[in-house]
Amino acid sequence: MRRTDLEEGHGAVRYGPPLPGDGLPVLPELSAVLSASASRADAQPVGGAPALLEAACGYWTRRGLPCVPDQVAAGPGAPALLLALTAALAGDGADVLVPRPCPAWWAPYARVLGRPAFHVPTPAEGGGVPDPYALLETVRRVRAEGGDPRLLVLSVADDPTATVTPPELLHETVEAATAEGLHLVSDETWRDTLHAPHDTVLLSPAEMWPGQVTVVTDLAGALLPPGWPAAVARFPATDSGRHLHARVLDILTALGARLPAPVAAVAGYALDEPPPVIERREATVRLHARVAAAAHAAVVAAGALARPPQAGRHLYVDLGPLREPLAAQGVGDAQELEDFLTARLGMPAPGGHRFGDDLGALRVRLATGPLLGATDEERTESLTSPEPLELPHVQRALISLRSAFDDLRDDAQRWEHPR
Repeated sequence: MRRTDLEEGHGAVRYGPPLPGDGLPVLPELSAVLSASASRADAQPVGGAPALLEAACGYWTRRGLPCVPDQVAAGPGAPALLLALTAALAGDGADVLVPRPCPAWWAPYARVLGRPAFHVPTPAEGGGVPDPYALLETVRRVRAEGGDPRLLVLSVADDPTATVTPPELLHETVEAATAEGLHLVSDETWRDTLHAPHDTVLLSPAEMWPGQVTVVTDLAGALLPPGWPAAVARFPATDSGRHLHARVLDILTALGARLPAPVAAVAGYALDEPPPVIERREATVRLHARVAAAAHAAVVAAGALARPPQAGRHLYVDLGPLREPLAAQGVGDAQELEDFLTARLGMPAPGGHRFGDDLGALRVRLATGPLLGATDEERTESLTSPEPLELPHVQRALISLRSAFDDLRDDAQRWEHPR
């Protein structure tokens, strides 16, 4: 049975791909903090206890975004915070704008609230942030049709494209959005996963227009395992920001969206960034950067298109140039491509339609976590090895990936040069 048949009548949100995990065993120091807090039976206050909020303030202050605890809220993962923000900013009939493509979990929260999410194309340089001219045209069109665009969600370090938006382009888009009265939610989940941190300039929209930007960071990006959901939001230090903060806390209360005490304790520890957390994060980023570069080289050599990954644990691949050999395999759209590559690679390969891209475009997101090994021992060896690409299990995974794409390239060449 095709997955589209499974989704019939069940809601595609349930089948959306999760954040790309790091594929690694949990850092022992994080496990120790979680275990030490496991006996706590007290409930955390909605929005987070003072110690966690202080830790979040320290985290953002070290990144040039100073704040105080009254500007911060915590929740059990970024989805809960984005739902509350969307309800607060657009739940009364306003419209939501998101880039195309964008993380699979963004648009569903607008739809849950009965609001459309209008996708705005991103420029050729990268994803995550809409093209400023396309944004202005979309706002004009939505208003001409009687809509009320009020919220723009974007990400400077992007899932699914793994690109980082240049500051000059970001400035143009943020300037256009704020001039149109939009409030911005900046998802900065992947900001601490830059593959070349000394050569890549990452600025937050909140540094440019602090009064009109709320920042959300899911700790699963660089600090915690995805199975321990925790996220924090930083609100503007303005009257409207304080009103938004209060409204979000009301909605989180209605949802019962509290952090369990053990997860709150480990989230606070991670946000304080002690040496073990920093060392693991840096080692993890280096590992995924090297594997992502190797995966990128393999798919490009086979004739596919992909921007060089700059952040995160994934890359976004366009197989449009291989459309003819894929058609011979019965692949004509992104859903069929997802099914085909997932079976061929033995790893998830969610199609671009999951991220708001056109169904007819042959695009997929490939994660690097599955390439690190099949056991905790192999994955740990990948993390600690000075030459992870030379490890047999990593070589086998990359050879399998390369072979699958090379077969498509060879088929394409036979189409071009029939015998």
